Amino acid sequence: MTFHLRAATDQDLPFARTLTHRAMDRYYVQNRLLWSNDGFDMAWASRENWLICHDDEVAGFISLSRDSHALYIRELHMLEAFRGLGAGSWVLEQMALKAQAQGLLRLTVFKANPAKSLYQRSGFSVVGEEDGFWRMERVCRGSS
Repeated sequence: MTFHLRAATDQDLPFARTLTHRAMDRYYVQNRLLWSNDGFDMAWASRENWLICHDDEVAGFISLSRDSHALYIRELHMLEAFRGLGAGSWVLEQMALKAQAQGLLRLTVFKANPAKSLYQRSGFSVVGEEDGFWRMERVCRGSS
């Protein structure tokens, strides 16, 4: 399968919010966290958001932020029908290319989330932990 990224717009916000809430609800419950639609919407407005597409179908989305040290994956979610087809690995490689200027690609994942193994296969290492989360990063250097 081939995938591509398309810049998300405000019209994509309801899709992203619903997908994130459905994917993360059990982890929020396990960790006694409260979901906030308003909180998600405020974060969306301040981030770089991309839809992950296969042909004309939306397969998922990724939400990013950055500072001078790293590119941060804030959200990465796929529709059930597209899981296990290589989209996650493909997106992580695209983000590693985007992160070359900063040198690091970072994310936080719930400890109970099996996506941790995808991140490890994609070159991420655990660099810390907080409560129910692993902090992970991947070194991304451009060829010079």
